[in-house]
Amino acid sequence: MGLYDRDYARGNASTYSNSYAKSEAQIVSFVKETYKLFAASMMAGAVGAYVGVPMAGTVQSFFWPLFFVEIGLLIGLHFVKHKPGINLMVMFGFVFMTGLMLAPLLSRTLGMSGGATIIGNAFAMTSVVFGAMSFYAIKTTKDFTGYGKPLMIAMLVIIGFSILNIFLGNPILHVAISGVVVILFSIMVIYDTQNIMQGGYETPIDGAIALYLDFLNIFTALLQLFGIFGNDE
Repeated sequence: MGLYDRDYARGNASTYSNSYAKSEAQIVSFVKETYKLFAASMMAGAVGAYVGVPMAGTVQSFFWPLFFVEIGLLIGLHFVKHKPGINLMVMFGFVFMTGLMLAPLLSRTLGMSGGATIIGNAFAMTSVVFGAMSFYAIKTTKDFTGYGKPLMIAMLVIIGFSILNIFLGNPILHVAISGVVVILFSIMVIYDTQNIMQGGYETPIDGAIALYLDFLNIFTALLQLFGIFGNDE
């Protein structure tokens, strides 16, 4: 399943000190820039998926080389995020690759009866969940910014079970993992949104990638769930 490492985007939030606290005006500007980059990332990811679906078989055949390219871009982004121009090229290269890597799952879903509807429903539900969690993060008085460590532990546990299920191939465990992923990354949306609003990320790219990966993981998990329960076989 497509579970992406979030440690890249969270690394600076945990070490962010009050001596670097942003002013209110800076935070407003930071938030606007973050969400602009998030929206642009969504479009770049969609382009990657659009390009990838017609050649889903090839993408599947070269899964591991492409996967390492994708992870390499994510790691590389950490080192170039302060370099104007290059940082955006690497960021969009990474999100394009995530869309490309999603192509085999999208292609399989499109091959099902009502596949396009399944994808549409998964995207719509992801948007609703993402929007609701973002709204809650803004309106609630509860502070989720200190939840980084337990969320990371939960993610490592899910990754462990996901790797185990690659060998077991248990459909019930697969459904359970996908359901937990939806819940976990819904909480991540709250966590990341509050960190963005409080100036807890070093650059808008950090915040945008964090939100993008939240959305991507929720969508991928829901798509798998809808595909399983919507399959006539």
